[in-house]
Amino acid sequence: MRICVVGSGGREHALADVLARHHQVVVTPGNPGIPGSVPDDPEAIDADLFVVGPEAPLVDGLADRLRAAGRLVFGPGADGARLEGSKAWMKEVVSAAGVPTAAYESFTEVEPAVAFLATLRPPYVVKTDGLAAGKGVLVTESLDEARAGVADYLSGAAFGDAGRTVVIEEGLVGPELSVLAVCDGTRAVALAPAQDFKRIGEGDTGPNTGGMGAYSPVAIAAGDVVDDVLARFVQPTLDELRRRGIDYRGVLYAGLMFTADGPRLIEFNVRFGDPETQVVLPRLRSDLGELLAQAAAGRIEQPPEFSDAAQVTVVLAAEGYPSSPRTGDVIAGLDDARSLDGVSVYCAGVGAGPDGALVTAGGRVLNVCGRGPDVAAAREVAYRGVEAISWPGLVVRRDIAASA
Repeated sequence: MRICVVGSGGREHALADVLARHHQVVVTPGNPGIPGSVPDDPEAIDADLFVVGPEAPLVDGLADRLRAAGRLVFGPGADGARLEGSKAWMKEVVSAAGVPTAAYESFTEVEPAVAFLATLRPPYVVKTDGLAAGKGVLVTESLDEARAGVADYLSGAAFGDAGRTVVIEEGLVGPELSVLAVCDGTRAVALAPAQDFKRIGEGDTGPNTGGMGAYSPVAIAAGDVVDDVLARFVQPTLDELRRRGIDYRGVLYAGLMFTADGPRLIEFNVRFGDPETQVVLPRLRSDLGELLAQAAAGRIEQPPEFSDAAQVTVVLAAEGYPSSPRTGDVIAGLDDARSLDGVSVYCAGVGAGPDGALVTAGGRVLNVCGRGPDVAAAREVAYRGVEAISWPGLVVRRDIAASA
């Protein structure tokens, strides 16, 4: 099967790498570090299956246009992609579905939003309604900082039109879990769970990012936890979407927090997580392409099978990330890292430099992944790969998966 992966980051590199175990893969637009990258418009590419990586083209209706042209597509249409394109709409849908989630209100004006904040206890959670590349979430213990965030969002100063509606939620406390479910419009099967690290700094300090690392498997997901997530969070949402006439074929990514009162939904995303994909998919023993093709056709026949091996990924970011990453620095040591046993490196924000070199071209530049019999061993392998790579101003967290 010829498969076209749409996107240009580390998630898409990991997707292409795992799909290529069984199929021919082309990636668009990709980047200079992803084999099989082409600059072509996806709508002009001939492929048996299209897998759309990022959320923005899904919200923009790419899957709808491809399906209208008779293509087989794994990824929701624009109607289902609203789950990520509008956090306020997502909260309304899951509330109607009876999914346990944080209490919330949405606002378009500063004064009532600030008044609502005053009724809450810290931590305060302020989110842009629209897409903000994984960075439109403020979680703070400071009421003054939360008020200032509301003002910046609603004015458009922070995230433009994406922030002109804000969702304010009660703060939840507890360990987080990411469960990616593959949906065929009617039913869902879960991929192996993962846990990621959103904050830029060690000890979960500093601003939120798109993710600084992840690991899989996760101890808190033992037993029937994943089955419970499917039954209480994913399937009711899929059923509610169907009630609204939405045929959802793609990933439904549940971000959960395990509070003292039980698991609660933080958010749904409509695509493979990044960097969760980089630790989940390499653990697959079964054929990813066949699973996604079955879901795209509306008939999942076999659940995925995963190895017992652990995966840890560590994100290497550019100086200044997430607000203003520096670009253009030559990346050294990629081949050395990849030569290490158990190490894989996925390219995210990279560009073409002089004499065939790769240079930094975005905030999150590389995902260095380690594989091992358990999380501790995989973590050691991943950081061995990290040590082999360098560029001026490289930013890395040294505590990814340490607590696991």
